[in-house]
Parts: sequence; C-alpha cells; structure tokens
Amino acid sequence: MSLRTHLVVIDPQNDFMDIGAEAGESVSLALPDGTGFRSALPVPGALADMDRLATTIGRLGGRLARIHVTLDSHRVIDVAHPAFWRDSDGRPPPPFTMITTAEIEAGIWAPRNPAWRNRMLDYTAELQRAGKFVLMIWPEHCLIGSWGHNIVDNLRAAMARWERDQCATVDYIIKGTNMFTEHYGALLAEVPDPADPATQLNRDIVAALEEADMIAIAGEASSHCVAATIRQIVDHIGDRHLPKIHILTDCMSPVPASPGSPDFPALAAQFASDMAARGLVLTTSDAFLA
Repeated sequence: MSLRTHLVVIDPQNDFMDIGAEAGESVSLALPDGTGFRSALPVPGALADMDRLATTIGRLGGRLARIHVTLDSHRVIDVAHPAFWRDSDGRPPPPFTMITTAEIEAGIWAPRNPAWRNRMLDYTAELQRAGKFVLMIWPEHCLIGSWGHNIVDNLRAAMARWERDQCATVDYIIKGTNMFTEHYGALLAEVPDPADPATQLNRDIVAALEEADMIAIAGEASSHCVAATIRQIVDHIGDRHLPKIHILTDCMSPVPASPGSPDFPALAAQFASDMAARGLVLTTSDAFLA
C-alpha cells in the first residue's frame, strides 16, 4: 500500500518572488542600490526555491496524493497596508512601519476611518498579549485579481501538469480577505474575528493532514507565513502526527531584516530548530522520498 503523501505549499505567489523589473515594466519595490523588482515583497531566493519545488513535483508525480496551496489574498484597504492608516498630518505610513497600541493611543497613527480606532486598539493589544509580531505595514501585495496574487509561472505549470497527469485537483486555500486582521498562518488569522469564519480555525485542513501518512511543506516566507502555518499545524494536529511532517528547507527563504524590524532570518533559523526539537523532519527537496 502506497503512502498518502500530501504537499503543502504556502503563498507561492508572484509578489513574494524576487522577480526583477525589466525595462519598461513597472517597479513595485526598489532597493537603495537602484535594483527594481516587479514583485511587491520580494523574498531573496524565493524564485529559486519555487523552481526546486516545481522540479520536486515533477519527480514525485503520482506519489503525491494531494497538493494544498495557500494564497495570500488582500484588498487595498487592509490593516497591514498603508492606505488603512494616517499620521497626524494625514500621511500614510511608509512600508515596513510598525504600529503599536501606544502609538495609536498617542495619535501618532490612526485608521483613516475613525470608527475603526477602538477595534485597532483592541487588535494591537491582542497581538502583544499573544506574543505575535507587532503590526507591520507592508507594501500593497497579493491584491485579489492582480499579477502579484498569481502563482509563480514555473510552479503553476508543474502543478497543472500534476493535475492533468493524476486527474486530480489542487486544493487552494484563500487567506487574508478580512481587512481587520493579519493572516500569516493558513489555519487561522492572527486575531480571529468571531463574525468571520474565514479567520477562524480551518478544520478542513487539519482533518486532511491528519489523514496523510507523510506531509511535505514548502513556500514563502520561512520567517512569516511558513513558520506561522507550521506552528498552527503543530498546535492542532496532535503530537502523534508530528514525525510525519517534513520541512523542505531548500524550498523556503526568510524575509530579510529591515531597519528597526526584528532579525527575520534569525527568527526563521530558530523556528527550524524549534520544529526539529518537536520531532518534525528537516530535509531538502532532492532528499525527500528519494
């Protein structure tokens, strides 16, 4: 009897790839050295990560029973986008600004809609209480229907071939549509909204993974959505399932550190160490089921 192997791919979308802007293309993010990216939030190494993952899907073929893919999915007005906020002079925060409860209380930052102020005070306070990331303002990214929301071409093509060859469908999981909460992990939002089931625990994913004999996980970024998703799986799937989870370490990369932000690469390394200590398997794409 063959193993029921599931692959979980987290946010393999254009806006997280390090795709440079060619001549004549719009630049979504420019580095101080003048390097321009078409992607809004390029993770260094992401494109190569997804190329390796595409190769792995082609190699494994029918040995993969199911493929689950999460899609970060946002609106322009989103708690983690500049257009949601204004300072006392009416200016939006620049990307990579961190906003705390104290700054909202002091009037340094306020939601553009005054009716949202108390909700944002509660939200940022809950992030702090739960030990989550401080609210980070990102460039507008993964806007629903945009190029940046789409899956990167090479991986998308590999999954389409798998669907045709296996007469199976990829399980797409949408996250991030609630404008009032960040949604790094695939299983539930940073602060679940009692009125929105899409932000609450996704029991369908948990049930599907419990049925698997082996689970491989890849995606972007290892410091954020990958780490949050795996931690949520570990918290909800039960200890007896942990040894069957394989983290494909060469198919993920961290968000780079920016001035004033946490050391995200160090957090990603600590996360991997923590998961290995819990019994998860750290491996590479070419070694998995070799």
